[in-house]
Amino acid sequence: MSASSDSRILKIGIVGFGPFGQFLGKTMIKQGHILRATSRSDYSELCANSGISFFREVGAFLEAENDVILICTSILSLQEVLKSMPFHHLKRPTLFADVLSVKEHPRNVLLRVLPQEYDVLCTHPMFGPESGKDGWKDLNFMYEKVRIRNEAICSSFLQIFESEGCRMLKMSCEEHDKLAARSLFLTHTIGRVLSEMEIQSTSINTKRFETLVQLKEGTMNDSFDLFSGLFAHNRFAQQELQNLELALQKVKQKLIEKMNEEKDLNDSKDVEYSH
Repeated sequence: MSASSDSRILKIGIVGFGPFGQFLGKTMIKQGHILRATSRSDYSELCANSGISFFREVGAFLEAENDVILICTSILSLQEVLKSMPFHHLKRPTLFADVLSVKEHPRNVLLRVLPQEYDVLCTHPMFGPESGKDGWKDLNFMYEKVRIRNEAICSSFLQIFESEGCRMLKMSCEEHDKLAARSLFLTHTIGRVLSEMEIQSTSINTKRFETLVQLKEGTMNDSFDLFSGLFAHNRFAQQELQNLELALQKVKQKLIEKMNEEKDLNDSKDVEYSH
C-alpha cells in the first residue's frame, strides 16, 4: 500500500468513545469520514458538537450500515463488550478493526465471536492524545490483515493513517506482542515502579533524572486497567517482568560485590599501615 492508494469516504462506527476514540475520531472527521459512536458512557452532547451520531442502543448502532466498526474499548472489557453485541443487526459484511495495545488477544476474540463473513483487521497506533497532539507524521502504526475479503475498504481505512504520515508497519500480532512486552509493557512497569518510589523533581536534577520524572508522570496519566491489560493479555509480559526482577537482582549483586572488594582492599591497607 502506498500514499497514492485509492481512498474513499468511509462510514466508521466507533465502539468505546473514551479519550482514545475521541482522539482518533477528530482526525477521521477532519478527513471527511462519517462517524457514528456507541459507548457505555453517554457522549451524545460531545458527539452532537462534533458532527458524530451517537447511539445509546448497540442494536441501532449496528444497523447503521457502517463500512468499518472500530473497537476502542479497554483491553479488559473487550471480550465482554463483543460478546454482548447483537451481530444479527448487521445488514451486510463489515470490517472490524481494533486499536488495542495488545494484539493476539483481540485477534483471537474477534475470530471467535464474529461471523465468518466479517473482515478482521488488527491495528495498534503507537501514539495517543499526548504524543500525537501535533500530528501523526512519522509515528508508528502497526497492522495485520487477519481476515480480509474487501481489500478496498481495508485499504481506505489504512489510508486514514498513511495520509497523516504514519510509519506503516505490517506485522503479525504475535510479533507485535513480543516486541511490545519488551518496550510498551516494560516502559509502563518502570514508570509504575518510579511512582511507587514517589520520585519527585529536585533542585539538582540531571537531564537523565528529569527523563525519569517525565516517564513516571506520563505513565500515571494512563489507567491501571490499561497497565493490567498489557500484563494479563500479552503472553510475553510475564517473562519480561521476571527478566526485570532478575536484572535488578544482578545489578544489586554486582554493587554489593564491588563494595565488598573495596572494603577488603581498604582493610588490607589498614593492616599494612599498622605494621
